[in-house]
Amino acid sequence: MNKTVNINLAGIFFHIDEDAYLKLQRYLEAIKRSFTDSQGRSEIISDIEARIAELFNERVQNEKQVIRIKEVDDVISIMGQPEDYLVDDEIFEDEPTSTYHRSSNSKPSKKFYRDTDNSYVGGVSAGLGHYFGIDALWVRLIWIILIFGAGTGVLLYILLWILVPEAKTTSEKLTMTGEPVNISNIEKKIKDGFDSVSQTVSDTVKNVDLPKQGQKIKSSSKTFFDTIGDIIMFFFKVFAKFIGIILIIVGAATLISLLTFCLSLGAIDVIHFPGLDIFEAANAANTPVWLISLITLFAIGVPFFFVFYLGLKILINNLKSIGNVAKFTLLGLWLMALIGSVVVGVRQASEHAYDATVSKKEQLNIKANDTLTLAMVGNTLYSKQFGRHGNSLKAVYNENDEKLIYSRDVRLIVRSTKDSVASIHIERTAEGRNYKEAKLRAQEVNYNYDLINKRLELDGFLTTAFENKFRDQEIEVTLYLPEGTILYAEENTYSYHRNSSYYNDILDNGMENHYLEITNNNVRCLDCPMEEDFQIKVDVEDDKKGLKIDENGVQMKTEGSSLKIDDNGIKAKSDNIKVNIDDDGIEITSDDN
Repeated sequence: MNKTVNINLAGIFFHIDEDAYLKLQRYLEAIKRSFTDSQGRSEIISDIEARIAELFNERVQNEKQVIRIKEVDDVISIMGQPEDYLVDDEIFEDEPTSTYHRSSNSKPSKKFYRDTDNSYVGGVSAGLGHYFGIDALWVRLIWIILIFGAGTGVLLYILLWILVPEAKTTSEKLTMTGEPVNISNIEKKIKDGFDSVSQTVSDTVKNVDLPKQGQKIKSSSKTFFDTIGDIIMFFFKVFAKFIGIILIIVGAATLISLLTFCLSLGAIDVIHFPGLDIFEAANAANTPVWLISLITLFAIGVPFFFVFYLGLKILINNLKSIGNVAKFTLLGLWLMALIGSVVVGVRQASEHAYDATVSKKEQLNIKANDTLTLAMVGNTLYSKQFGRHGNSLKAVYNENDEKLIYSRDVRLIVRSTKDSVASIHIERTAEGRNYKEAKLRAQEVNYNYDLINKRLELDGFLTTAFENKFRDQEIEVTLYLPEGTILYAEENTYSYHRNSSYYNDILDNGMENHYLEITNNNVRCLDCPMEEDFQIKVDVEDDKKGLKIDENGVQMKTEGSSLKIDDNGIKAKSDNIKVNIDDDGIEITSDDN
């Protein structure tokens, strides 16, 4: 049984075996002694300890795992022995002398960091240059092409700027360039920094002419290219701030609107809001309104919250993170909301899976040569005036204060018939999760008509119990009139009928307020001026016979003969004879002549 020790290495807590601890302690003390007279000694030691802590973390599976001698030996093999760098030779007398060599075939892995030491804006380009092994200048040229060409580079650069960490420590800078993170490279990196600073200061002191340069140092110490870089960086920062402001406005406006809508929706059972009855009627799946409001809030609100947060991160450099707990909580709520929306959507769609129609046909006391007046009427309790456009849908109350669904989804079709008596055919249609339920809802659709003294008044609306919800309830009224009947359709029928070949409707828009004689699958206007008379409709059978009648006249072609009647006169032709009748008279020619 071995004794364990708790240590704090670079701010990270580890459990370590006592033997491993003693070896690690000797190793660190040897490193410290090897850098006794080195510049940046404390920084070198801190970076070495941070790298050792990072390597330990990679080898620890959980917080309770103990660091053993094996893990210490692995770390030492990576970092290298102190004696490899001409340090104290008396250290590690119990260890065989070895020199740390990295295999020539193994290439250290790189990590993507932002290189702010060589940056103009955020160090993204320099970091990408290190990561892909190319000069940062080429990366910057690519950004310029993306920004001014495709227009997508700005957002991508901002996202990388925000999400990619900056290489701050010596270990991170070495990893960024792909160099091994060991004692030698850490020492070299730090000393190079000190030497660079010292050389710069030395050169400046040697070359400066104090009398001549004093005023210049006070006014400006930047070169022309430094100034250009600062100007470019300034405009990039201004543009980034502008993008941040837009993201904040979009995110905040969406969240406020969404929150207001969801609170209003959630309070539908407590406070009556105008217009929300339609939402309740359309809620065929009977999903609780409060649940729909929560699903909507999280499904849409969470992404726009992060849009708002991203805008804040762009504007405020030192904005505190909301923390991983909050991020993962919001992500979980968003995923649950997406799943909930799919479930609600499937349930809602299943309520419209089947449709059923209930038909009713009755005879009307209208015969050939009778004059029938056709009108659409409404109930003033529900609606004082019918509009010409659209099918209104709303909740109403009847004389007994019962809540109903009111709709103007009514279609009128007029057809001719060979029967001697007119008839009316009413089809009620509704949807449901199965055929039986759909048929039951169709039967519960209320629709009426009234025939008084040759005046047929059709309801311009339908109603059904509010409990039936809105399941696309429709009414289709087909009026069959005997040939020879005179029809007068009032103007209020305009929005209820459409002439269509699919429905074979002979009453077209614009025929209102005219007396129309019903013919074979057609109508003839009795009181229209000749120039306003309706275009004659030709059956398909006539087309097959070669007959064509339109605004240009009449044309008929059969085998061996033809006939054309238009504004120029009449032209007829057969196998042997041609007849031409026009303003000049009659001309008849024969092939026999």
